[in-house]
Amino acid sequence: MNNDSQFGGSEDRSDTRPILIVPYMWIGDFVRNHTVVRVLKERWPNRPVDLLTTSLCAPLIDYMPGVRAGLVWDLPRSRLAVGRQLGLARLLRERNYGTALVLPRTWKAAIAPALAGIPERIGFVGEFRFGLLNRWRWGEKKLPRFIDKNAALAQPDGAPLPPEWPVPQLRVPAEEIAGWRQANGLSAGAAVALAPGSVGASKRWTSYPEAARLLVARGLEVWVVGGPAEKGLAQEIVAAGGAGVRDLTGNDLRNGILAMAAAGVAISNDSGLMHIAAALDTPTMGIFGPTSPSLWAPLNGLAATVVQNRSVLACQPCQSTICKMNDHRCMREITAQDVVEIAREVLARTQGLENG
Repeated sequence: MNNDSQFGGSEDRSDTRPILIVPYMWIGDFVRNHTVVRVLKERWPNRPVDLLTTSLCAPLIDYMPGVRAGLVWDLPRSRLAVGRQLGLARLLRERNYGTALVLPRTWKAAIAPALAGIPERIGFVGEFRFGLLNRWRWGEKKLPRFIDKNAALAQPDGAPLPPEWPVPQLRVPAEEIAGWRQANGLSAGAAVALAPGSVGASKRWTSYPEAARLLVARGLEVWVVGGPAEKGLAQEIVAAGGAGVRDLTGNDLRNGILAMAAAGVAISNDSGLMHIAAALDTPTMGIFGPTSPSLWAPLNGLAATVVQNRSVLACQPCQSTICKMNDHRCMREITAQDVVEIAREVLARTQGLENG
């Protein structure tokens, strides 16, 4: 029987050995890992797929179709932590993986799979990992996007990239959303979720307080979503918007996932929460300044891509975390009025609300 897959070649569908993905651990990148899961399940429907995860990203696993389990194991970024690596290797050995996909190019990411003796360890050449990986892939720099680099490792070696990758999916049961709303004292109406945080100051649109004020003035409920680092921003936004704004920032990413799942529309910087909202099929507006939507927008697509269009900036996109010229014009010239009007159009289109 020919079991040819759109992701390359004839595969042994009877193989049942589990697969481990060692992913990038930033929240947005972790969401995009679900594309890799879907490619693997297309190739090998009978092989369980697990994801190594940090405590921060672990709640995402519960909402990813096709993932058997998440292995929560926090490793420090700045040092080797030999004892932690050995402990992880023991855990991996117990789970009897047949294949490990090591997505990061760092040598530390490949240590535990090698020590565990996983028979097939796949990754791109990089950082002196000879001996740690045994199924080398070449040509990473020729792949145009981050998702192409990651998902290509889930294909057979040498297979061409497909016209489109399967998009990440996060699925939250409706009863869990309803319970979350009730526990937080939130109404059942359509709300606008604001995600004002991001890694890197240059990606942060600074007009969220004014946008919240305008949204509340138009009768909309506003939620501020983010982690502990966004608490100060949330307080500014609440102060501007008044009683119609709720601060839902906190330590638990699950709370952010449920907020994005419950929202009628999400307005976000280029951040992990933007990818979460899009993967949940929540209508999502992404605000882009120094980064390129063509490279970094979610595969799922956005309800609106908001960029500065009042002038042509030669420096844009710069991909820099700190603005070094033009005093952040790529973000400053995106007005709160424009963003609010786009949000109202999105709500009118998707929720049937009047756009008056």
